[in-house]
Amino acid sequence: MNLDLILEKQKIDAMLISNPYNMRYISGFRGGEGTLYISFKSKVLITDSRYTEAAGQESDFMVIECNRNRKTTDILKELMQKEQVYNLGYEDNSMLCSTFQEYQTALPMIARWVPLKNTVCELRQIKTEEEIGYLRHAEAIGDMAFSKILNMIKPGMTERELQAELEYQMMKCGAEGTSFDTIVASGIHSSMPHAIPTDKKIEMGDFVTMDFGCRYQGYCSDMTRTIVVGKASEKQKEIYRLVWKANQVTESFLHPGMICKEVDKIARDIIAKGGYGNCFGHGLGHSVGLEIHESPACNTRDTTVLRPNMIMTIEPGIYLPGFGGVRIEDMVVITKDGYENLTHSTKELIEL
Repeated sequence: MNLDLILEKQKIDAMLISNPYNMRYISGFRGGEGTLYISFKSKVLITDSRYTEAAGQESDFMVIECNRNRKTTDILKELMQKEQVYNLGYEDNSMLCSTFQEYQTALPMIARWVPLKNTVCELRQIKTEEEIGYLRHAEAIGDMAFSKILNMIKPGMTERELQAELEYQMMKCGAEGTSFDTIVASGIHSSMPHAIPTDKKIEMGDFVTMDFGCRYQGYCSDMTRTIVVGKASEKQKEIYRLVWKANQVTESFLHPGMICKEVDKIARDIIAKGGYGNCFGHGLGHSVGLEIHESPACNTRDTTVLRPNMIMTIEPGIYLPGFGGVRIEDMVVITKDGYENLTHSTKELIEL
């Protein structure tokens, strides 16, 4: 990655990176606690004694330890005075206001503070083959976990118990941890897209929506499947088939050059035509990488053009308060001439 190009385009002498995911992406340092200082002359990683040894092993940046007697701002001041830095970029989307105010006070030589917005995060939009390999493996772990828990789901099991089983199976299959708080929503709870698992017991006839993911080598997976415990009613089948159609048709159109909001519109129009347009409130999907939600996003506003090696989720849903809901989510990679689906769990309606 050409960090000098960012400095040139932003017309700055140096920049501070505080977003832990950007820190890892740029420097290789996994600890997340610290600050990167990047100029035309220097690449410095400032962190405390808990992480200096690991930082030295993981990163090729110069590692400088901060402590009570030599704060981060003291180190930055020395570096900036030495290099005559007057125009400084900072990550306004991740830096606390209190930290920014502290830096302004401690670094009076800075004449111009330049907010970087999403400039650095956007470096992560196009994945390398190595990153795609990690993402593919993480999603495969989710597939394995899902196949294992299908034999465990039964009436009387609570949402929290199922959540615990899903997370346990992912860890057994090689996950480093979860990529977000696992969602298990049964019955009428499944009408809430981001329902929090409760002690509600799963009952015969319930929709059970499971939205889960794990981390592998720092990279996230994300998938959602909805099943029915027992036999599905005709209304459940109708809703499920419509969401499945929205998922499949949208994926069949995926290719480089599409605009994100146009992808969202394909699925949204299908659901609207089926009579449930007011029951799909969230965006169709988002990119995934070191973070579970990265840019770009397939929603009604994003005008980003899809390019090869971008990762996207495709997750249409229908949610009916008092009845239940369905979401089906795959994670795909855009290829030179289409897409590859990294999620391999069946999307046919499963009745347990």
